[in-house]
Amino acid sequence: MSRLLRSSGAAGAATLISRILGFVRESVYAHFMGDSRVASAFITAQQIPNLFRRLLGEGALTAAFVPIFKDREANEGEAATWQAANSVICALIGVCTLLVTLGMAGLAFAVLYLPLESRQELVARLLFVMFPYLGLVCLAAVFIGILNARGHFFLPALGAASLNVVMIASVFWLAPQFGWQKDRQIFGLAIGLVIAGLVQALFQLPALRKEGFRFRWVNPLRDATVKLVARRMAPATIGVAAYQFNVVITQFIAYRVSDTAVASFNYAVRLMELPQGIVGVSLATFLLTELSALAAEKKLPEFRQVFREGLLQVVFINGLATVLLLTLAGPMIRLLFERGEFTPESTARTAYALLCLAPGLVAFSVNNLIARAFYALGDTQTPMRVSVFCLAANLLLALILIPLFKQGGMGLANTLSAGLNSALLFYALRKKLPKLGFRDLAGNFAAVAGAAVVAAAVAWFSARGIEAKLGTYSLLAKTVTVFGAIGAATLVYFGLALWLKLPQAHDFLELIRAKLGRRPADPDPSEPPASP
Repeated sequence: MSRLLRSSGAAGAATLISRILGFVRESVYAHFMGDSRVASAFITAQQIPNLFRRLLGEGALTAAFVPIFKDREANEGEAATWQAANSVICALIGVCTLLVTLGMAGLAFAVLYLPLESRQELVARLLFVMFPYLGLVCLAAVFIGILNARGHFFLPALGAASLNVVMIASVFWLAPQFGWQKDRQIFGLAIGLVIAGLVQALFQLPALRKEGFRFRWVNPLRDATVKLVARRMAPATIGVAAYQFNVVITQFIAYRVSDTAVASFNYAVRLMELPQGIVGVSLATFLLTELSALAAEKKLPEFRQVFREGLLQVVFINGLATVLLLTLAGPMIRLLFERGEFTPESTARTAYALLCLAPGLVAFSVNNLIARAFYALGDTQTPMRVSVFCLAANLLLALILIPLFKQGGMGLANTLSAGLNSALLFYALRKKLPKLGFRDLAGNFAAVAGAAVVAAAVAWFSARGIEAKLGTYSLLAKTVTVFGAIGAATLVYFGLALWLKLPQAHDFLELIRAKLGRRPADPDPSEPPASP
């Protein structure tokens, strides 16, 4: 059985727990504020600290630091490895402290002295409360990157579950402390976000200490590791920054066009993040460490094989996820969100956004995978250039499509630009590693597409048949509709994949058999045999 699938499965299992809790959180949020003006203001404000989190935490910094960390570990020993970790953490603390101070000062000035509209002022006030979150979540992301590099995937990924628990609790215990008006209660959620960031960072510390990490202050201004990370990080930062600024600008465009578009689109994104997080992000997280080690050892044939295997798994699982999201958009959203302030009209708006966004799921996950391959090879320039070009295209598409289609325009712009990004990254990677053998994968991808089409038909007719008998109003009817259709489509999809002898399906079957204890998983040939 595939070692890649087994190893990334640990992160995937933890991510699944986190995503389920994320859905509970979004369901609680939907009940609390629907897709209203207040919800759109909260989501828009949250994008700013998320921007810096991606820049300084889980995005460019992690991609630049993990290969250097693995190199120190392989060639210089434990002391140099932890010295490198401390120097980067100290640099991050300094940068985040400066950013939080300047950001909060600027927001205070804007609220006190600038003539803001009521919607703009609400976003600014919420952002003022949320701003410390960016420093905490950046630290958590670097801690997770270090643990991933040491071979830990389950517990670090589980840290996001603690974040979701705190954010859910804030709706019930913090929001009521601010009165009964939604535009006041929403500040309880903003405070909950900051507490959640602190909890997620602290959650990683016991595992780090067990690995041998002890915090020591290192002057980052004079440290060679910090300078090397900064040089490698710069191109990736430009790419990530372009993406995040694109997200922020797009959401501000949508916020001006419609009070509900930002929130409706956000709920659709949350549905997309379940398969993308479990498969795309989990595999990409594992691959960065695995491919970095292979690149450091100059094992390019093994590098190509691991990358190809990851690509096959991403396309296989997300092919099924895409058709399920497209055929069951309405029933899924109705089950997960439609209650309280989230009305049937909210369901229709969110389903519309999801129908426009879901076709890009495979491309989103593949882009993550290819970027990690470039990062492992020490090339952050190429993904940056491709990303900046595609994000310029996305912004242009957003300017055209959002006024016409609102949240649907946001989804279409993302889908089209993600497809362009995948095509350009594939082309660039084939030039860098010409013997990847992508042509050999065409038959596999065609078989996946055929099985996905049949599964889509099964999901569609199953859902409509169940709704015709049970209706769409009771919780039981909603649950049976969604899970009955998903179950039927999944069985057909995997059955066809096994019949077509797709290796991805056989890998998953072996994994399930191993977990059920029917027989042990196939040993990894790269691992030494156990001692007698």
